[in-house]
Amino acid sequence: MAVITVSRQLGSLGREVGRLVADQLGYRFTWREMINEAARRASTPEVALATIDELDLLGLVPSTQACKAYCDAIQQVMTELAREGNVVIVGRAGQIVLRDYPGVLSIRIIAPYELRAQRTAARQGITLEAARSQVEASDNHRRAYLQRFYQAQWDDPMLYDLVLNTAKFTVQEAANIICPLALQYSAARTSNSSHTGGAR
Repeated sequence: MAVITVSRQLGSLGREVGRLVADQLGYRFTWREMINEAARRASTPEVALATIDELDLLGLVPSTQACKAYCDAIQQVMTELAREGNVVIVGRAGQIVLRDYPGVLSIRIIAPYELRAQRTAARQGITLEAARSQVEASDNHRRAYLQRFYQAQWDDPMLYDLVLNTAKFTVQEAANIICPLALQYSAARTSNSSHTGGAR
């Protein structure tokens, strides 16, 4: 019943790593579905759009009340997913929302700035200069998201159990590192639950 949260930088291949981990373990994979569900519950579509709009193309500035409602809904959705277990949660500050939840393995996927720009340029078919601008805008957006919503530093290593640099590891190699850890977490969580149940 493991829960894996994945925080990633644009161009780090973090989403690809998370999806492969989910496929190899047979876990549920969730990403933007959480945003839509939280926005629906909180009736805050403007916050959902603002969180997706990493390049600030829409210029949305949701109200404090809307942001609070959205954060509460995200926490509710994530907690429900964690309770079900066997899930890989990408983004949306899962490393913070679920940091006190038992059995959660928080992963951060990173890569050097220039490599991320090169990957973004290749993927989107844009110039390297445009890709650099996107990477920088994305980093600023994600940093500001954690600061605004959770008063936390996005790159604080203490928020994560494992940090992997995909300049050093392929997507497959990263998944091969994460999967055994997730299984260990799952086994430990199951064992602890059994002992607790037996004590009652």
